[in-house]
Amino acid sequence: MAEPVVEAKGVGRRYGSLRALVDLDFKVHAGESLAIFGPNGAGKTTLVKLLATLLAPSSGRLRIFGEERPAAELRGRIGWLSHGSFLYGELTAGENLQFYAELYRIPDAEARIAAMLAEVEIEAWRERPVKSFSRGMEQRLALARAFLHDPDLLLLDEPYSGLDPRAGDHLQEVLQRFHRRGKTIVLTTHDIGRGLEVCDRAAILRGGRMMWQSGRFVPGLQEMARIYDQQVSS
Repeated sequence: MAEPVVEAKGVGRRYGSLRALVDLDFKVHAGESLAIFGPNGAGKTTLVKLLATLLAPSSGRLRIFGEERPAAELRGRIGWLSHGSFLYGELTAGENLQFYAELYRIPDAEARIAAMLAEVEIEAWRERPVKSFSRGMEQRLALARAFLHDPDLLLLDEPYSGLDPRAGDHLQEVLQRFHRRGKTIVLTTHDIGRGLEVCDRAAILRGGRMMWQSGRFVPGLQEMARIYDQQVSS
């Protein structure tokens, strides 16, 4: 079997005396989609930042694409979508993507930008400043930016936060298309139903600890909700 895209062994992360993550052990193989569920304060955002190489573990070993200390170039294989868009409000949608295309040194950037705007169905808003966008449109543009450099690993931290049902449905469609292309996805969410729709595997994080992980087959919604309630309330 090929080396995992993500491999964590005994991974912990501290902020001073606060233990945000404790002894995490898990793997994500190429082409898999892992949904991590957990309440507020579970450590989900810290974990995503570790996987994005924005933070380093305080203990244990974390390998991304087989590298324990990933070089900066490795970030070109990672796409990240947070519940905060980190887009530039004064710039248009097209200008935001052009800026990131230059950072990633994307060849034929104009064609790629046009393709991504079409992928998330906001090409008609290309010349509008982002500050005029709704929350759903802003999240679509952030998703286009995450896909812009065609990453192998997509990380999503609470991607459904603040989205109305229609925007959430559109996000699901785009993620499913991304997954069908053989890309690897790790997402954190409170939304068990939506998480199960796009994942091959599931896990539950609570108090910085991995309380539960599924095998190859993910439970149905009702069973997953039961397991979640049991693990979070125990």
